[in-house]
Amino acid sequence: MQSIRNIAIIAHVDHGKTTLVDKFIHYSKLFRENQQFDDLILDNNDLERERGITIVSKNVSVRYKDVKINIIDTPGHSDFGGEVERVLKMADGVVILVDAFEGPMPQTRFVLGKALQLGLKVVLVVNKVDKPNCRPDEVHEAVFDLMFNLEANDVQLDFPTVFGSSKQGWMGPDWQKPTTDISYLLDVIVEHIPPAPNNEGDPQMQITSLDYSSFVGRIAIGRVHRGTFKEGAQLGLCKSDGTVKRARIKELQVFEGLGRQKVTEVSSGDICAVTGLEDFEIGDTITLFENPEPLPRISVDEPTMNMLFTINNSPFFGKEGKFVTSRHLRERLFKEMEKNLALRVESMGSEDKFMVFGRGILHLSVLIETMRREGYELQVGQPQVIFKEGDKGERLEPIEILVVDVPEESAGKVIELVTQRKGDLLVMEPRGDLQHLEFNIPSRGLIGLRSNVLTATQGEAVLSHRFKAYEPHKGTIPGRINGSIISKGTGVATPYALDRLQERGRFFVDPGEELYMGMVIGEHSRPGDIVVNLQETKKLTNMRASGTDDNVRIAPKINFSLEESMEYIQKDEYLEVTPQTLRIRKIYLDENERKRNSKEMEMA
Repeated sequence: MQSIRNIAIIAHVDHGKTTLVDKFIHYSKLFRENQQFDDLILDNNDLERERGITIVSKNVSVRYKDVKINIIDTPGHSDFGGEVERVLKMADGVVILVDAFEGPMPQTRFVLGKALQLGLKVVLVVNKVDKPNCRPDEVHEAVFDLMFNLEANDVQLDFPTVFGSSKQGWMGPDWQKPTTDISYLLDVIVEHIPPAPNNEGDPQMQITSLDYSSFVGRIAIGRVHRGTFKEGAQLGLCKSDGTVKRARIKELQVFEGLGRQKVTEVSSGDICAVTGLEDFEIGDTITLFENPEPLPRISVDEPTMNMLFTINNSPFFGKEGKFVTSRHLRERLFKEMEKNLALRVESMGSEDKFMVFGRGILHLSVLIETMRREGYELQVGQPQVIFKEGDKGERLEPIEILVVDVPEESAGKVIELVTQRKGDLLVMEPRGDLQHLEFNIPSRGLIGLRSNVLTATQGEAVLSHRFKAYEPHKGTIPGRINGSIISKGTGVATPYALDRLQERGRFFVDPGEELYMGMVIGEHSRPGDIVVNLQETKKLTNMRASGTDDNVRIAPKINFSLEESMEYIQKDEYLEVTPQTLRIRKIYLDENERKRNSKEMEMA
C-alpha cells in the first residue's frame, strides 16, 4: 500500500498559489528536459490566465520519497465558494499560502474557516519574503490570531510554518536564510499532513467533481472513502432524492502528474476518476446497490445575488453569435448547474427569461464571459441582492466584510464613498505606507463601488470582500445620480453630431459606430435621461463661412469591462452581450413606450 497525502492549497487571489504548484511540478520532474511549458500550468483556460485568478479547482499529483502527494488547487475568491466547499472534502490537510507583506486576506479567511470546520490539519507557508517591506513574523502572528478567532482546535493551532518565495523557487525554516529548492516544504507536508486513512469495508465514494470527454461522456471524480473500487464492478448510485440506481464502473483512472493513468483498482484514500456512470450529480455516493450507505451530501452556502438572463432581441441580434435562441440559452444554463454548485437557475413566466442566482458579481460575470466566448448572444438585467425575512418578520439583507488597502492620502475619500453606501468602518491601521481599512457593508452597496473607489484613488486601492451574514435592512442606498444619453435613431454615429453634444455628457461610442434606437450611448451630465440624434450630419451650403470648418475634437469614449457594465446599468436597462460587443440599452427601445411604461409604474 503506497503512502498518500491529499492536500488542498488555500490562498488569496494573487498570493502565488498557482506559481507554487508549478514549482512542485518542476521539482518532481514531470516534464522531460527538452519539453516546453509555460508558467501557471494549472490556470489553463483563457479566462483564468487573463484575470490571473483560479476559477475551477484542479488536481495534480507529484511523487516525493515514495509518497504520492495529491495536490488540489482551490480558487481564492469567495464568489467561487461552491468549488471550495466540495474539493475540501477530498483533502486530509491544507497548505495556507499567505503574502509576507499583505498577511491573511478576507478570502483566505473564508476558505480557511471551511477547512477548520472539516477538522483538517494546516501547514502555513509565508510566501514572497523577497518583497521589500515584507513582515513575515508579524504575518505569522496574524495567521495564528485568525485561526484562534475561527475556533481552531489545539491540534490545528500547533501548525508548522515554512518561509520562502515561490517565484524564486525556495522554501525553508528561516526567511532570512534562503535555501536552494522547495524540498523543505515537501518534507513538512509528508511529516505533518496525516496519510490518507485506509478504511476497510464495502466500497464507498462521494462524487465531488466532474469532467467531460467527447469519447466516454461525463466522468465522475472523487476520493475513495472506504473499501476498494474495481474495474467492471456492479455498484449502486445514491441520488439526492434517496433513490438508488444500478451503476457499472467501466474504467478507473488515478491522477499521475498532470494527467490520468488507467488502473484496474483504486484503494481507499486515493482520488480517482470513474467512467461509465450515467445521470449522476455532484454529491451523489457510489456504494453497494444491495446495501447502500450514502455519505452526507455537500452543503453549499446560499447565493446572495440574482440576475435576469434573456435572449438577445435587439435590432442587432444574430450578427455575431452562433447560439441566439431561447432553447440554446436554456440548455446552456441548466448544463452549467451540473458542475457549478453555487449557481441556481429558475425559469420565469415566459419561455425566454431565466433568473440566475449566484454568489456575487464575479461569479455571474465569469459565467457570462464564458458563454459569450462560446458564441452565445444574450441580455442580462441589473444585478439584485436576495433579501430574506427574519423570525420576527423583519427584512434581512446580505452584509459583507470589505477590506481596502489604500495610500494614506486617499483613505479619507474611500471612507467617504463607503459610508455613503451604508458601510461602517471597523478597523483602520497603518501597514507600511498603506492604510488598512475594514468595513461592514451591505452587498447592495458593493455594486458599482469598485470603479468609484479606483477613480477616487487613481487606481491605487486594493479591494476585497467576503460574505458575512444576513442582517437587518440598512435603508436605501443612493444609486447612480446621472441619467443616460439615449440614441434617437438607427444608423452610424457622425463626428459632427458627437462634437456638438460633447458638453451634454460622456460618451460610450466612437464616430462610425453602428447605433440603434433606444441604445444607451453615454452618461448625461445631469439627472434624468436625454434622447439625442447622433446620425445628424452637417448641412452643406454653397456659402463659405469663416470659422465653421475647424477640425472636430472628440474626447475618447469610455470603455467598460463586463463587470463595470453589469454594475453600471439601471433597473430599466439591459446589458446586451455578444461574442465581440457589450452594449447597454433601454428595455423599451421606443421613447413613447418608455414614457407609457413609466407612467404605468407610477400609477401602480
